[in-house]
Amino acid sequence: MHDTELPDPRVWPGTRARAGAARLHATALAAIAADTRHAAAIADAEGTERIASLVAARDGASLAEALASAPSFAVARHLWRLLADVERGDPRRTTVLRTTLAAMPVVFVAALDAREGQVTLPGVLPEPRALEQLLRDAHEFGGVQAFSLSTALVGVDAIDVATLPEHVARLAIADSDGGSQPPVDLAPAPMVVHGGNERVHLRFVPAAVLTAPGSDPLEGSAIAAWGIALAQALAHQLHVEGLSLLALPRPLQRLVPAVQAGRSVQREVAAQVFASNAIRQLRAAVGEPTAIISAHRAADAPMGGELRLSLSSVFAPREAEGFRCPLYAYESVHDVVAMLTGLLRDCRVGDVRLRAGIHADIDPLTGGPLLFKEAEAPASTRLQ
Repeated sequence: MHDTELPDPRVWPGTRARAGAARLHATALAAIAADTRHAAAIADAEGTERIASLVAARDGASLAEALASAPSFAVARHLWRLLADVERGDPRRTTVLRTTLAAMPVVFVAALDAREGQVTLPGVLPEPRALEQLLRDAHEFGGVQAFSLSTALVGVDAIDVATLPEHVARLAIADSDGGSQPPVDLAPAPMVVHGGNERVHLRFVPAAVLTAPGSDPLEGSAIAAWGIALAQALAHQLHVEGLSLLALPRPLQRLVPAVQAGRSVQREVAAQVFASNAIRQLRAAVGEPTAIISAHRAADAPMGGELRLSLSSVFAPREAEGFRCPLYAYESVHDVVAMLTGLLRDCRVGDVRLRAGIHADIDPLTGGPLLFKEAEAPASTRLQ
């Protein structure tokens, strides 16, 4: 590990996986360690076939278990790539009209005008046809006109790995029946907004696109043409008196990459909201902050480990503002650190440091999350 890197605090499964999952892990390891492209292709062909079999059998539980029990970041990332390939298929080989299922990740930044109370947004779009028209006017989906958006804003669990086989099966039924059965029918996920600082929520707008043989409607996106207008339309449709709401839509993608993109954008926006508020307060009270990024084990983190961003000042040695930054199985620690350091650079923070080692979750002195302060910075690597 270089001085400018942090160790991986995630806890990878140490127990032996079930036979099916273990074989899938073995194919990923073989592809990663292969000396030739041919050998890697053979291993990937087996892995792809196994994933496709689980999808065809509607065995979302086994598929999710195989990915969750991956023994390392390299294996997890490889399997997620294969899963995305299975979901996409090869549009060039299709010879019939079919339905493509997509999802638009949308990050909502919400805040009540009052400091107290709460508001619940039901997660239902009252005018999805108006949003569809924005996409048609911008020639989204390569100009395809036959598509529909769901009326529901759904949570990540509705389209994550465990549900993917069922979605694929429903699409197959809809296609075989000539589209008589609607392929987009998911429960909305309400958003609860509490008084206080802004809250960042992740939701998805599912879409079904009627797709011609040999084409891929998700090959590119015209979000530059529709992004701002659709963001404004979403905020308007969900408007509630006394609530400030900012919608940040991202390009429509198939479910696997949509989940990954949505989680990444939610985390980045949450970090931006935290940093802008904390840096502004520190500068107003005590001057320029020191930022310290550290790796921690935490039982309630998605993978048992996370990064933390601490902001503090030498003029307030006992105080620190902190952000807990999740790490997902398919992403590298280096990439997430790069996101945080890039954000701090944009915020003109001149003193950014990495704290070596993997640290505890709880500060024994305060009983709260462990956050490193400027006074402890000499044991860290200074980046800028």
